[in-house]
Amino acid sequence: QVQLQESGGGLVQAGDSLRLSCAASGRTFSNNGMGWFRQAAGKDREFVAAIDWKGGTTRYAESVKGRFTISRDNTGNTKLYLHMNSLKPEDTAVYYCAGARTPVATETTSFYTGWGRGTQVTVSS
Repeated sequence: QVQLQESGGGLVQAGDSLRLSCAASGRTFSNNGMGWFRQAAGKDREFVAAIDWKGGTTRYAESVKGRFTISRDNTGNTKLYLHMNSLKPEDTAVYYCAGARTPVATETTSFYTGWGRGTQVTVSS
């Protein structure tokens, strides 16, 4: 069974940093693009960042560009990371990692087939 497990969320203050991790089990995503999405309370899930299968191409939502960095480690089971700097209260959400059906970095939610259960990030002002 394919599983993606996020970790690293927590309660921080505005301006702090966090690193989210996502570990895959049951299969490797080394040939697939991967991404991070988030969902704030009462809002739709939104794209945050994506990375291609090699880790050479990344895409970011405008709201996090320059503050967040996505990276991956394809050694063994794929691991995905999201380094979040200069956190803002509006970054508060449940963060999900996902694997795509394409090797490229994509913002398109429908291309993602594997989703984790999410990790809560709360940023206080």
